[in-house]
Amino acid sequence: MATSVKLDDDLKSRIQHLADARHRSAHWIMREAIRDYVEREEAREGFKQEALASWTAYKETGRHLTGQEVRNWLNTWGTDEEKEIPPCHE
Repeated sequence: MATSVKLDDDLKSRIQHLADARHRSAHWIMREAIRDYVEREEAREGFKQEALASWTAYKETGRHLTGQEVRNWLNTWGTDEEKEIPPCHE
């Protein structure tokens, strides 16, 4: 799929400068930038969908952990006393 993107002269110049500094082509710089952006936005969308699913589950069941319960659990990470995640409750 061939795609064209219109860039203003300033941005084209900045991309070319970066490409020269990295010993890469401007095409490579743009492709990497787009790939990084898409991966970041996909991860953000995944996080959002997971949060919405969690909120829906909470509204349906009322099951949850308090912030303090989560903090207490996380504080055990990396210690000899590391604990399993506490069970959710209503």
